[in-house]
Amino acid sequence: MRSLVVYESWFGNTRRIAEEIAAALAQEGDVAVVSVDAPLPSLEGVDLLVVGAPTHVHGLSGRRSREAAVEQSGHGEPGIGVRGWIDTLPGGTGGPRAAIFDTRANKPALLVGSAARGIARRLRQRGYALAVEPQSFFVKGTPGPLEAGELERSSEWARELANEVMSPAA
Repeated sequence: MRSLVVYESWFGNTRRIAEEIAAALAQEGDVAVVSVDAPLPSLEGVDLLVVGAPTHVHGLSGRRSREAAVEQSGHGEPGIGVRGWIDTLPGGTGGPRAAIFDTRANKPALLVGSAARGIARRLRQRGYALAVEPQSFFVKGTPGPLEAGELERSSEWARELANEVMSPAA
């Protein structure tokens, strides 16, 4: 199985989750991990596309929320974010299946929102089929850190995801 894990991260929490997911997927085949601000890699031969982002202002980041994150973190450039990255993707019909995750506060999504919902909607609109339902991983406040056990939970999610994608019924 060949996987591509793409992430947007401002304080390192989403990047850490992406790297943990990639490490678990690497046990099942080739995997690459890239930031949304890196050049778009080829999707040829990719079986699974995993996309993750932090939740900003109840959803996907926008230019203003990325600028605010840069100001708060003191480093980086606003970049294109996951929203802009998805806009650069080729149509997904017949392409890799997708899995989505976000990082957010550990409160009901109704209260804090979910970037994963926006990612899923945009990927479906571009023709990508979801392998599993979107997943959220939790942080303690805007800069983090990740809540205890979230790296382990993301690794387990990735193993379950690999099993789903590799199963004959998939």
